[in-house]
Amino acid sequence: MSSNNQIIRTAFAGLITVGLLATTSQAFAAKGDNEKCAGIVKAGKNDCGTSKSACAGNVKADRDPEGWIYLPKGTCERIAGGTVTTSSMAVKGGAAGK
Repeated sequence: MSSNNQIIRTAFAGLITVGLLATTSQAFAAKGDNEKCAGIVKAGKNDCGTSKSACAGNVKADRDPEGWIYLPKGTCERIAGGTVTTSSMAVKGGAAGK
């Protein structure tokens, strides 16, 4: 086996691994032992809707008080600025769902 062929196979295996890890983290976020943590998200990294946007990735500013992500229960209250949200707008579709 040539070294170029081995490098290509290794790179391809790495891409598959990254894809599987991303899928696993999405499944973890959907479990019932998580909570919605608002006020800590970087711009464009929110998990779903707010009163200002329809869904994920649409928050325009860091630490938007409505932008939220799923975290394991008990984690949000440990993060400076984090607030557990139960807002009716913190759902898939957010503003568009109303």
